[in-house]
Amino acid sequence: MTAAPVRLVRLVRPAVLAAALAQLLIAAGPARAQEAAAGIAMPEAATGQQAKPGWATRHFAVAAANPLAVEAGYRILKAGGNALDAAIAVQMVLALVEPQSSGLGGGAFLMLWDGKAVQAWDGRETAPMAATPQLFLRPDGKPMTVGQAVVGGLSVATPGLVAMLAAAHREQGKLPWPRLLEPAIELAEQGFRISPRLHQLLSGEEALKRDPQAGPLYYDEQGRPRPVGHLLKNPALAAVLRAIAERGADGFYAGPVAADIARRVRGHARPGPLTEADLAAYRPRRREPLCADWLERWRVCGFPPPSSGQLTLMQILKTLEARGQAPAAPLVEGKPSIAWLHLYTEASRLAFADRAQYVADPDFVAAPAGDWKSLLDAAYLKQRAALIGAQSMKAASAGQPAKALISHAPQAAQPEYGTSHISIVDAEGRAVAMTSSIEAGFGSRIMSDGGTGLAGGFLLNNEMTDFSLAPSGADGKPVANRVEPGKRPRSSMSPTLVFDRRDGRLAMSVGAPGGPAIIHYVAKTLIGSLAWGMNLQQAVDLPNFGSFNGPTVLEQGGFGPATIAGLRALGHEVLEYELVSGLHAIQRTPGGWFGAADPRREGIVKGD
Repeated sequence: MTAAPVRLVRLVRPAVLAAALAQLLIAAGPARAQEAAAGIAMPEAATGQQAKPGWATRHFAVAAANPLAVEAGYRILKAGGNALDAAIAVQMVLALVEPQSSGLGGGAFLMLWDGKAVQAWDGRETAPMAATPQLFLRPDGKPMTVGQAVVGGLSVATPGLVAMLAAAHREQGKLPWPRLLEPAIELAEQGFRISPRLHQLLSGEEALKRDPQAGPLYYDEQGRPRPVGHLLKNPALAAVLRAIAERGADGFYAGPVAADIARRVRGHARPGPLTEADLAAYRPRRREPLCADWLERWRVCGFPPPSSGQLTLMQILKTLEARGQAPAAPLVEGKPSIAWLHLYTEASRLAFADRAQYVADPDFVAAPAGDWKSLLDAAYLKQRAALIGAQSMKAASAGQPAKALISHAPQAAQPEYGTSHISIVDAEGRAVAMTSSIEAGFGSRIMSDGGTGLAGGFLLNNEMTDFSLAPSGADGKPVANRVEPGKRPRSSMSPTLVFDRRDGRLAMSVGAPGGPAIIHYVAKTLIGSLAWGMNLQQAVDLPNFGSFNGPTVLEQGGFGPATIAGLRALGHEVLEYELVSGLHAIQRTPGGWFGAADPRREGIVKGD
């Protein structure tokens, strides 16, 4: 696949920087300052756009972020595997070809439709048992900046991806486990050609060069990134994958692989508390899917806490529904209108205020009023929707569903990063929506060779920075999403399965990377396709937009001056930014399936 030329875009307007984020902005530099002011951080830089056609298939389809990974999933489906089998093969290849976004050293949320029921598999990373709420506090008692916290061992949480995939496969897999790792092992041993996107992202990276494993793998002796088309082999990753193929999760969580992970984290110049015992103790979780009805016809199922994705997504959609007064023309010249963007971003402010107040690992923090669905209660959202006026509220306060007691401080804004998304439907109609992550681009910038002594390896996550860096608020109350031993950090990942309530059949699998913007990317796609009647590719192609309970953020170049001026007239602080979504989605059609891949990244869809 030929990539479009790299297009670097500068911000055209500075944001007003929040005083509470001043320390973060000083350390992070101008680009990160813009992100933090808006409450967003792009996991990966923009590397141009390439128009995608949308793909019609009859029997099955695979959508993912790299053509080589899609091909692996396609091979598994052709060999008789099911959607879960294909997803495992896709993910293992992504660990090799898209190392900046996900991999063995990270975690994932998996939504699985087995034809009878929806399952939610939690492979989110966990805090080491020696971690404390004060983990990211400096000697002066103030929290580190995200820039200070990310690189090094301090940010590494116990990876969950491999354990979760192995556990799900034991229950729902069809082909033998070793068969699913063969495509990734072959590519790691024989090599793959570096894509334009990976090359561009390596070009903008400095800390990765200094890692003793990653530096020689991705850069030459002069520190230049390997060029586009370079045949990159990763023998250490191949060996680790072989150990996992032979021993299952034990090939990762015990023995030389686990020992090497712990050694590199604890032996880093900025060491962290992760141990072999943490790896040995990791267990994936089965959670109850969080489903909600929308627009009467659709049943939308997503991941419950510790993900904030489904709750926040459905709060936005159902607040708009409760508002009951959508603009007569939500689209103007094929793009969201000023009036509709005002309503959407106001609903977003309300939802993100609740997110900051309440959402965290449910094993550590109780749901408001004892039930997470209280945040989706119709009467509560009608009350919240009534707060939307003719002028922007600029920043919302959290509500109190069912008069819930507020015992925590809201989490202050801090950047959140990466991920990759896979959507698959197999020939029997079973489906996967899985979002996986190592958090920031290239994670903690620590690579493990799994104790093999070979070149290459896999990158370790920096998911600890998805916890609140400050353990308490100004009032002294603890933050719900503070660091605690064994806890899973709050996430924005939103793997989503949609069902038609008329017949109960699967209608769509969708998800995206992008930190907290994931929520807006998925919302945009659902609204465009299921409310506005666009085909799925058209919905994915729509310019991105949203608010994180701060400025209104619009995709750079996506909207004209009249839209920006109109929003400002309604009191919005407007920021244009490169909202680099990576949506992948598959929708049922009368003739089979229709898949879409985001023009902003390298993904494709393939099927029969």
